Amino acid sequence: MPEVTLEDTVVHYDRTGGGPVLLLLHGTAASREQWAPLTAQADGFTVLAPDFPGSGRTTDDGGPITVEALAAQAEAVLDDAGFDTAHVVGHSLGGVVAAQLAGTRPRRVRSAVLHAAWPATEVRQDAEFRYWLDLLETGTFARMLPLMAFGPRYWEQATAESNEQLVKTLETVIQPGADRQIEADRAVDLRPVLGRITAPVLVLGSAHDRIVTADQQRALVAAIPDARAAEIDAGHGAPAELPDEFARLVLDFVRSAP
Repeated sequence: MPEVTLEDTVVHYDRTGGGPVLLLLHGTAASREQWAPLTAQADGFTVLAPDFPGSGRTTDDGGPITVEALAAQAEAVLDDAGFDTAHVVGHSLGGVVAAQLAGTRPRRVRSAVLHAAWPATEVRQDAEFRYWLDLLETGTFARMLPLMAFGPRYWEQATAESNEQLVKTLETVIQPGADRQIEADRAVDLRPVLGRITAPVLVLGSAHDRIVTADQQRALVAAIPDARAAEIDAGHGAPAELPDEFARLVLDFVRSAP
């Protein structure tokens, strides 16, 4: 697996395929493995998928994680892989980082898909993130995840047994640095950089998102000069809930970008 060192962080990333670059940035408590379904359908692209600090194989000093530091690490991955520009796709915290990258390093971003991103953390969201930290301490974070992440289409076909099995699976994939990534979620404020984004952007919202409101999605679209909105009939965790539909929306957009 390739790696690149930036200050005290050794960023590990997957590299697959060939063609224009698709840089994939994962969400809180996840890792690059979140992107396996999308990567499998990304024919004609070089896919770069890094782990954030606290996830996967990436290592650092264990200190606070900032959105700007994550954007710098994403840029370092591009440099290490030998590419000047990329189509950038981010989910949740990864969507926030994608917007930060596009706003502070506009020449590096050809297009961006921001799924379940938000302009700035509100009091309600901060209360939710504090609750997540409490659940991590008690070991019950995984039990909350399906309730938080999935929409009606999941629950219509779920059984008590299948959901319990999912919870057990999630217990094994929650990353050790989830608490540090949640603290980064609490500090999000993209408002100073959104107006500086020059790339075409798809703000992809989830119809049943409990974390990011429709008002926040509209504010994100309004603040980015060349943004359009789309919606998927899923919860916050759309990449896992509806992986094929999510991949179609993302790849249709980036393939149509300049």
